Amino acid sequence: MVNASVHLLALTELQMARFVRTQRWPAYRATQILRWLYQRRLRTIMDMTDLPMQDRVALSQSASIGRSTQVSVLQSQDGTRKVLLTLEDGMSVESVLIPDDSRLTLCVSTQVGCMLDCGFCLTGQMGLKRNLKLHEVIDQVLTSQDLLTSDERITNLVFMGMGEPLANVETLKAAVAGLTNKLWGLGWSRRRITVSTAGLASRLSDVAAMGVNLAVSLNATTEEQRRDLMPAASNIASLKSLLAACRRYPLAPHQRLTFEYVLLANVNDLPVDARRLVQLLKPLRCKVNLIPFNEFPGSRFHRPSDKDVLRFQSDLRKAGLDVYVRQSRGRDVYGACGQLGDVSGNQPPVTLTAIETRC
Repeated sequence: MVNASVHLLALTELQMARFVRTQRWPAYRATQILRWLYQRRLRTIMDMTDLPMQDRVALSQSASIGRSTQVSVLQSQDGTRKVLLTLEDGMSVESVLIPDDSRLTLCVSTQVGCMLDCGFCLTGQMGLKRNLKLHEVIDQVLTSQDLLTSDERITNLVFMGMGEPLANVETLKAAVAGLTNKLWGLGWSRRRITVSTAGLASRLSDVAAMGVNLAVSLNATTEEQRRDLMPAASNIASLKSLLAACRRYPLAPHQRLTFEYVLLANVNDLPVDARRLVQLLKPLRCKVNLIPFNEFPGSRFHRPSDKDVLRFQSDLRKAGLDVYVRQSRGRDVYGACGQLGDVSGNQPPVTLTAIETRC
């Protein structure tokens, strides 16, 4: 008998096929089970009604689905929803549903905490607790879908939540495979999925192989600045080596690289920074997302004024770069970029009122 700790949602398509063989079931049973997990978001094995009753009983005895039973949702005034899932070991992970006109973006986490120590990111201050497993990544997507109203649909998915996605790259690959599979998975277009990295240059080829969009969190225009703002990332790949990897990155005709640049008041938002950024990015087919720093307790950084943000954007646009300012969503529930993580004891409790808890 298979160990009862097996989570069905943690199995890849190949692993599910092997699992089904160990049960001595017909091969098509693997696709049946995967459809129940992904497309119907099932939580109870006994509800797999196209499996014979004896098979459902046996499956219930040898495995579980792997969905979290403790989910809390924090509602922002701007409509953003931060979804907190409690994992089996008591740790928690956060994902965020972000509305924007006709788009609804889901921001997904890949680690509890983060292996990197970027000073402008609350998650980075937590340190790395552990990598998420496949079922814990997919569960964020399925649970977020459970929360949608009948007229809502997730249009975009970004791996920009807690953690460095490329530090958990095998799980990331498996998650993308399930999310994009049209037979039994969610059938999402790879063009609607973006993976963000703080600079693991040697693994950019893994993103290219997945066929999804790549976003590089740059945030610095000199090696010294990068070492100060992103020490661990700088040790892994210098600014020079990172940009060299970006120049080698194979782009499809419709694709552009995205560079994310967190603006920190009087640190990296000066006219000289804009000029240097232009020189770094001008040779690349790319766009730039400017992210005004989202403050959190204990940080040494500050958010620049709107005037300074627009000036920085204007300087880049005048030089011919395609530049956007990312609107900060969910700041009142610490759901904005760079704010995911533990702020207990520091955050005013009024902003952490759960609007929904599911068990």
